[in-house]
Amino acid sequence: MAPLTSLLEPVTIAGLPLRGRFAMAPMTRYHSPGGVPTAEVAAYYRRRAEGGVGLIITEGILVDHPSAGHETDVPRLTRGPAEQGWRLVTSEVHAAGGRIAAQLWHQGSERGRDAWTPMSMKGKDFEILLNAYAGGARTAVRAGFDAIEIHAAHGYLLDEFLWPLSNRRTDRYGGTVRNRAAFPAEVIRAVRHEMPAGMPLVVRFSQFKERDFGARIADTPAELATVLDSFVTAGADVLHASQRRFWEPAFDGDRRNLAGWAKHLTGLPTITVGSVGLHHDPARLAELAARREDGEFDLVALGRILLGNPGWVRLAASGRFGEIRDYRKSDEETYF
Repeated sequence: MAPLTSLLEPVTIAGLPLRGRFAMAPMTRYHSPGGVPTAEVAAYYRRRAEGGVGLIITEGILVDHPSAGHETDVPRLTRGPAEQGWRLVTSEVHAAGGRIAAQLWHQGSERGRDAWTPMSMKGKDFEILLNAYAGGARTAVRAGFDAIEIHAAHGYLLDEFLWPLSNRRTDRYGGTVRNRAAFPAEVIRAVRHEMPAGMPLVVRFSQFKERDFGARIADTPAELATVLDSFVTAGADVLHASQRRFWEPAFDGDRRNLAGWAKHLTGLPTITVGSVGLHHDPARLAELAARREDGEFDLVALGRILLGNPGWVRLAASGRFGEIRDYRKSDEETYF
């Protein structure tokens, strides 16, 4: 399809060559018993690479600390069986011509009982989690990942530090916008320290939370600039700006979306995401391509549409939209 041409051409982002500008957004799937990715998980990711996705971002992988999450079938990134499972995943994705990033995740208050949150952490808790993130990064490098993404969005732990409603600390980790960004920046720095030069570090952030779609970490572009400057200074190479609908402006008075503002404020490459392709809408796809060509953002992440359509990119590239079915809620129960 002609409007998508510019999204299908090879591109290099933060030194990482990709065969196209479509990425797969992280989506938790609950198919890793005991936190260990299986051959079925590897096949699931390989199918999306075979379907034309340039950069796959894994589902959230819990860092190695009990506070990170309680679900036993959410993957971990630890030495031993989990690392071996991820090595199979990365090799399968590479064999299909794709690239893959590991997303490091701590659920924060979503952990439930005994959750670690900005208001409960104290003393050596910060050092403990910094070491957990650093350990995850080391394992990701050994497992053959091409990049690492830090999940600092959607109301999970690092985002809870950014949001004034969940971070009411009065020390160096709270109060001002810059102070609220301090611990996420320390995590970025700790992860960056464990990565080889030239391996991209992506940071995912958002305004909305899973439990509050109207939430905001920044009310103005200047506040957003303060947050993102902390990320960049700490070592971020790419910013993944998550929003519910990519076409909606991030701030009044300017059409830029959240990824557009992130690129404008920092100069870093950005990933946009938000209801891309959920339903076949030629006008929206044309708008997406046009905004990319205008330089508003660099990569486009596909989420739920890939659950039922692992070959969406190849099908869309050849105009075979009749073979793509619109997203349905039941797709979230599938795994193929």
